[in-house]
Amino acid sequence: MALRLTEFPFIVLMMGIAALAMMVPAFYAFSLDDFAGARAFLYSAILFTLLSVLLAIATQHYRPASIARSQLVALLTAFSVLPVMLAVPFYEAVNTLTFRDAWFEMVSSFTTTGATLFDNPRVLTRPLHLWRAMVGWMGGLLIWVAAASILAPMNLGGFEVRATATAGQGPTDFRQIARIADPSERLTRFAARLVPLYAALTVVLWLGLTILGEVPFVALCHAMSVMATSGISPVGGLFYSGAGIGGEVLIFLFMLFALSRLTFGRGLMGEDRQNVFHDPEFRLGMTLIVILPALLFLRHWIGATEASTGIGEIQSGLRALWGSIFTVMSFLTTTGFESASWLGAANWSGLQTPGLILVGLSMIGGGVATTAGGVKLLRVYALYKHSERELERLVHPNSVGGAGADARRIRKQGAYIAWIFFMLFSMSIAAVMVLLSLTGVQFETAMVLAVAALSTTGPLADVGAEAPISYAGLTAFAKYVLAAAMVVGRLEALAIIALLNPEFWRR
Repeated sequence: MALRLTEFPFIVLMMGIAALAMMVPAFYAFSLDDFAGARAFLYSAILFTLLSVLLAIATQHYRPASIARSQLVALLTAFSVLPVMLAVPFYEAVNTLTFRDAWFEMVSSFTTTGATLFDNPRVLTRPLHLWRAMVGWMGGLLIWVAAASILAPMNLGGFEVRATATAGQGPTDFRQIARIADPSERLTRFAARLVPLYAALTVVLWLGLTILGEVPFVALCHAMSVMATSGISPVGGLFYSGAGIGGEVLIFLFMLFALSRLTFGRGLMGEDRQNVFHDPEFRLGMTLIVILPALLFLRHWIGATEASTGIGEIQSGLRALWGSIFTVMSFLTTTGFESASWLGAANWSGLQTPGLILVGLSMIGGGVATTAGGVKLLRVYALYKHSERELERLVHPNSVGGAGADARRIRKQGAYIAWIFFMLFSMSIAAVMVLLSLTGVQFETAMVLAVAALSTTGPLADVGAEAPISYAGLTAFAKYVLAAAMVVGRLEALAIIALLNPEFWRR
């Protein structure tokens, strides 16, 4: 069966999977006697399943000149066009919603951004919350598989930092893919290894949250959102979660999978055979998770209004410390879940926690080939090592940098391409801010929304600015701009630039 699936275009397979997934909220709505919602999802599932079958029959023996290029185009199409199909049942089930808003909701979910137009989660029914979480979960799974099977051999998505510098090759060189394996076979092989792992981790987290006291439905949505780093919640976040601090600790452990690909795929991509504790991404991420909460805790401790050292004060301080640790981890991995103790830190000290720190963490992002967005830890590490080496040369001009060929490659070619990506990311933020300003959005609001969209951290709008920002209050043009920014942030600018390269179409 796997060999037969490779005969169909990648985008058609994704359409079929999405159509079949609509049956899950359909049956769930039927079990809740929500017959209107069940009909919306059931009819959409039947319609798009038939459409997918017809397209599969029509394109079964179609073989493009370059399967690798077609898969990259299909990946861009999936994040930009597939949400139109995903929005149909959502639009039919919500009578008060325009199709544009339903499409925005699905783009946000599928790109694992998690930005929502519904400030009050009670407006949506449980099947609709389940569909949002499922769409985000499928989007995270897609980027998990695509990063290993499509982006890695093309030296895109962060892999270009550690790519071997060879004459005539670069981030947009597709010739090496033919030397490695057929892209369809790579896609099938990596999907067979990653899909069961992704699903198993989600189930384990779901069961763990349920055991800790969370409502099973809410636990399932939160489990899917954590694995996809989408931050989608049917109850408005962890503040209303029944699992308490125990649930946050469990979620914290599962967010480690977004710091480094070695946490779930050691040896999966050839050269990644080192221990996870020696991985520069994981070590840099853990360093940030230790240092930043310590500084935040120190700030709150200095500004504490109570000088008492009683048991209650110590407990408040420890809860404030945990709130800082969890929230820093959540926004570094671009998940966007806010700890229930995060606001407690401000209440304990009387000081407001600066949201700009969370904006910066979201920009940094998680690991390469994970569901996290942002600039990626590996690129930040390459820039750090390059800066460290340049400062060393200022003090000792004749010194020789060591640590092996891999380290030298990261400091030179890796830092060069990482700086290019950082400039593209910064220019993208500026462009989105300019476009949002044309709709009357203020500077601070435009900056937070731009970073939230490009780093795929939608909940950043609630905590990044001085006051929470509502996506529902944006104009239609602003929503189109943010939706496009989410797609660019999820697929990354280098991959889109690779599609615009004339050499991409000549070969």
